[in-house]
Amino acid sequence: IAPVPLDHVHRVPTTGVDPDGAAAAYENELKKLYGAPELKPERALLDLCLLGLGDDGHIASLIPGEPVLEERNKWVAAVGHGRPEVRITLTFPALDSSSTTAFLVQGESKRAILDRVLSGDESVPAGMLRPQGELFWLADTAAAGKWIGSSAPA
Repeated sequence: IAPVPLDHVHRVPTTGVDPDGAAAAYENELKKLYGAPELKPERALLDLCLLGLGDDGHIASLIPGEPVLEERNKWVAAVGHGRPEVRITLTFPALDSSSTTAFLVQGESKRAILDRVLSGDESVPAGMLRPQGELFWLADTAAAGKWIGSSAPA
């Protein structure tokens, strides 16, 4: 495996700053790297977006029922205010701005939610994602269920 140059690693700030401040700082860093204050359909923010799939259909920290699911302007947001842990997440505009999106899904506990998403359920965050580039689902046999050997909808 080739090493990743440190100047290509952009971590979310997690110490010494409030969650909203950390989200704003990270969004500013992404905008600087992108070279523009707004995302453009013809140019992806991310080369590769690698995502997992939660049992409830969450992706990143886009959790069902969170107001951030409706966010269309911010690229990064703090979520979970009022919970024991506050998280920083990329929002749909940032996640959708990807040349390639790949989901890694493993285990029988993910079978039901994977089936819902691949069947077109848009009520959960994974079903709300609309990546501008290619979308791949990489699932083990236990998670894939009836989708083994078939072409899942994009």
